[in-house]
Amino acid sequence: MPRTRALLAVCACAGLIGAFVVSLLLGVLPRGELIPTAEFLLHDPLSPEWLYPRLFRGGAWALLFFVTVASPRRRRQWIRKALWVSLVPAAWQLLYVFPQLTPYGLFGLQLGITAPFFVLLIHLIWGFLSGLFARLLWGRP
Repeated sequence: MPRTRALLAVCACAGLIGAFVVSLLLGVLPRGELIPTAEFLLHDPLSPEWLYPRLFRGGAWALLFFVTVASPRRRRQWIRKALWVSLVPAAWQLLYVFPQLTPYGLFGLQLGITAPFFVLLIHLIWGFLSGLFARLLWGRP
């Protein structure tokens, strides 16, 4: 049982680290036609009001990744599993958050035609980093 709790903490921390790196990336990218800008108009990039919710969501979504690696027999291909898991929050944002909680419509297409691809790319980067850091933090037995 203690190793399970340790793995849970490792996955949550890896998701948090992945979300932090992605947030840094979002903060330094120039906003223009390829990058949706509406989200950046609310707060300054990397301000606490902008950063903390992203970190929390990154750690929370990583708990879903924990389910895929919880069994010792399934602890292989950490990055590939994290990439698959990263499609869930991407779908959540594209299919629920954009049409229901924002005025940007299904897939956020009112932000521009590249918005769905940008959202998918950002979530895949988060998944890659979360899987990588989870594997690095877990170490070898």
